[in-house]
Amino acid sequence: MIPLLDATDLKILEVLQVDASLTNHALATRVHTSPATCLRRVKRLVDAGIIERRVAIVSPQKLGHGLTAIVEVTLDRQSAESLAAFESRAVHEAAVQQCHRVSPGPDFVLTVQVADMPAFHALVQRLFTDDTNVRNVKTFFSVHRAKFETRVALPRPARR
Repeated sequence: MIPLLDATDLKILEVLQVDASLTNHALATRVHTSPATCLRRVKRLVDAGIIERRVAIVSPQKLGHGLTAIVEVTLDRQSAESLAAFESRAVHEAAVQQCHRVSPGPDFVLTVQVADMPAFHALVQRLFTDDTNVRNVKTFFSVHRAKFETRVALPRPARR
C-alpha cells in the first residue's frame, strides 16, 4: 500500500533525490516550510521506509573500476533454499552493485562493477564457477553508459 504523501512530502523527496547533502534548514527553505516541520516530515519518510538511505554517488571510473557488466544467472535448482543461498552470496560480493531475482528467463540479473577483465574473471570464479548450482551465465559488457539515474518517479500528491 502506498502511503498518503501530500505535495510537501513529494517536494521533499524531489529535492532530496537531487541533493541529499542539504542541511535541514536549506531543505526547509527549498520546500517552503519551517525547519521543524521539514525535520519531522523527513523523519516520518525515513521511518516509513520511503527514504531507505542517503548516500554519495561516486564515479567508478575515477576510482579504477572501469568495467561494468550485466550478468544473467540461471541456476540448476530453483528451490527457495537454493535461490536464497545464491542471492546471499551475490549480495555479499562487493563488486555486485545490484542483484535482482527475475522471472521469466534467468533466475538473477546482476550489475557488476570491477576494475578490469582479470578482476571480472576472479569474480566469475568466486561467484559462478565455484557454485555447482549455477547452470548458465550470460554476460553483457557495457561499452557506453548513456544514462545512470537514481531518482524514482514520484506519484501525484494525495488529496486530504
